[in-house]
Amino acid sequence: MTEQNHWQNGVWGTGQPASHTPGAPQGIPQPAAQPQGQPAFAAQPQPQTQPQPQTQPQSAPSPYGYGAPAHPAAAYAAPTAASAAPPKRRGWIVALAAVIAFFVLGLVSIASCTSVMTAPMGAFSYDSPSWTDTVTGDTVGIINIDGTIQYDGTTSSPEGLKAQLDAAEQNPHIKAVVLRVNSGGGVATAGEEMSRYVRDFEKPVVVSCASLDASAAYMISSQANYIYAAETSAVGSIGVIMQVTDVSGLYEKLGITVDSITSADSKDASGGNRPLTEEERAYFQDQVDQINEVFIETVAEGRDMPTDEVRALATGLTFTGLDGVENGLVDEIGTLEDAVAKACELAGIARADTVYLQSPSSDLSRLLDIMGEVDENDLSKALKELDKRAGFEG
Repeated sequence: MTEQNHWQNGVWGTGQPASHTPGAPQGIPQPAAQPQGQPAFAAQPQPQTQPQPQTQPQSAPSPYGYGAPAHPAAAYAAPTAASAAPPKRRGWIVALAAVIAFFVLGLVSIASCTSVMTAPMGAFSYDSPSWTDTVTGDTVGIINIDGTIQYDGTTSSPEGLKAQLDAAEQNPHIKAVVLRVNSGGGVATAGEEMSRYVRDFEKPVVVSCASLDASAAYMISSQANYIYAAETSAVGSIGVIMQVTDVSGLYEKLGITVDSITSADSKDASGGNRPLTEEERAYFQDQVDQINEVFIETVAEGRDMPTDEVRALATGLTFTGLDGVENGLVDEIGTLEDAVAKACELAGIARADTVYLQSPSSDLSRLLDIMGEVDENDLSKALKELDKRAGFEG
């Protein structure tokens, strides 16, 4: 595909609000702007530098979507020949020990990365040493859907969400699932697939809307058994948008000429090098209407509402949680804790523990975690032992 279409539904503010759920993993990247050529339902992340020990002396680094339009260096000086009784200097041995410790840590990290990279990617399977091993009694699993709905392997993607739902379905201790949603939407096809996975899940599913549950994200939420939102949550944004940017006028001012060699006249329609023809505009409008109808019918089925009633709400705009309760898109105003309690009720249990169902962290995150677990006391003891063995015990 060479088209650069960008389908999105709904817009909320100018960016994606961040959310923080206690016990939930942090560091979900912020959604980037949808590339042209990706369908989407849409409404609407710093590397750490490893200090390097220095041992040298110092002299004076898919085209559719629903959406609402992330050190000090070691230095030392050698004693001069004029010194009759040179004092004991430990700088060189400390620097040597630091270098050795650095390389040992590097080897451990590389070994760990190798293990991570060779392990199966995606969510933990039921038999793997993961959250499933911590569940021993009645439990409600919480799944974060945070950020852009797309194909990135996280729980905000079809593969990531399905992996966690499958594991929860196989685990007899997981009695129900709560989806903690904070997303402005994303790729239309990803939202459609995730909606089906939620709808087909055999255990109760309750949604807890954070600040934003719009477009493709709301399409997914609509398939749950019950939806909670805050009074100020932004929910809904039922609708589809396609954007084609025409930069031909700018190219002309800059003296840039683009020659498109195509197999058909409309192959470069979304390339941005020329305006759309009326026929092309009508063609794309028909596609938007088709996708919007899928959205409307999915919500109507999930919320058990008449299709015409949902169509009347498909303005592309979001509603507050209060308005969502009034128009039927939300069941009740409540918190994450309320959603967990409702999940217990639907599962027929009095109370339950909770566990966050999540995919393994990235290789980089795992490496940084390992490095952060190094005990400073152990490192200090190792340096002292090296000094002692070198005859510089102080």
